[in-house]
Amino acid sequence: MTKIIISGGGTGGHVYPAIAIANALKAKEEDMDILFIGAQGRMEMEKVPAAGYRIEGLKISGFQRKFTWKNLTFPFKLAVSLMKARKIITHFKPDAVIGVGGYASGPTLRLAASRGIPCLIQEQNSFPGMTNRLLAEKVRTICVAYPGMEKFFPVEKIRLTGNPIRQDLVNLTGKEKEARAYFGFKDDEKVVLVLGGSLGAANINKAMLKFIGENVTSEIPFQIIWQTGNYYYEAVYKNLQNEGCRVPGSSLLPNEGPGGYDFRHPASGIGKVVVVPFINRMDLAYSIADLIVSRAGAIAISELSVIARPIILVPSPNVAEDHQTKNAEAFVRQKAALMVRDQDASEMLGNTIVKLINDCSLQQELTNHLRPLGIMDGAEKIAEETLKLLPGAMKKENRHLTLTPLKQTR
Repeated sequence: MTKIIISGGGTGGHVYPAIAIANALKAKEEDMDILFIGAQGRMEMEKVPAAGYRIEGLKISGFQRKFTWKNLTFPFKLAVSLMKARKIITHFKPDAVIGVGGYASGPTLRLAASRGIPCLIQEQNSFPGMTNRLLAEKVRTICVAYPGMEKFFPVEKIRLTGNPIRQDLVNLTGKEKEARAYFGFKDDEKVVLVLGGSLGAANINKAMLKFIGENVTSEIPFQIIWQTGNYYYEAVYKNLQNEGCRVPGSSLLPNEGPGGYDFRHPASGIGKVVVVPFINRMDLAYSIADLIVSRAGAIAISELSVIARPIILVPSPNVAEDHQTKNAEAFVRQKAALMVRDQDASEMLGNTIVKLINDCSLQQELTNHLRPLGIMDGAEKIAEETLKLLPGAMKKENRHLTLTPLKQTR
């Protein structure tokens, strides 16, 4: 049986691609044992088992670039994580290891590579993070989503695969009726989908509260699906009540959020606002979205490129190397998206939404430039590159070749 370790996580942008790669590997080789290694206390410890895979957790966290007392514990956590990763790898005996980014991938890949186990890393962004740059010399294959990555990695190791995306998002045809019933929406009103990433986005949430507060008595003909993030949900909920939004507690969305505390918020004058901490049925949300507001994480914009809806990107400034801003600027340069900077969201986001939702010509222009950027089979390509690393892979590739003997000359 082939054994694969997939390591990384921390946010949905790492966890869901990792699961997509696992699913693609299982589709190609059913007799395969896949083990995940994540960081204790992070979302992968919940989402990976929910997807049907085993996971081990390392007690690891990131190194803060600014001075903080938390950095004093980093060497200890790293040492403990390396010891546990050594124990897991010794017991599991993987044939290959995949790193998808996030806290756990560093110690796992470092240890696996030192033992001669074939390793592959997947770099999501146009500007790679420090962990992958440090691992680049130790791994055999580097799967990237953008051209021009030879500036950062050895060119002979690079494979342009695109980013893995969830397969239920590839084909949304025929889901609109189910989606409108699921969210309780009317058929004749447009829908704006507002996303702050799996952890939430403070300034996007503040901007939406300001927008609703200023327009609670106005006639704005669109409906809103708003993912606040678990951390911000209760504060948003209370603020909506303070703005006079009616909050019927009997109207729970099915399968959404922790403990079912997710209410539909019919806000007077702006149609219906559905506010949830986290959207489990993202396929349904995407299927009825006429406009999407999103962070600019690599996986998010990879999904949005395939979905091909008009988008407003609000890049997070709180990520390493400011890679979300670089991702967003790349799309803006290609006229595939609009961008509102995080610090400007409170003043500009609401007006930008209204402007774009009412400008059909601009919507079409953005969509036309966005659609060609979508790569649907990133997970399958990464799975193929992983299988090439397995012992005996070259023999399997060449076993059907027939060699023609050279004629002897006299």
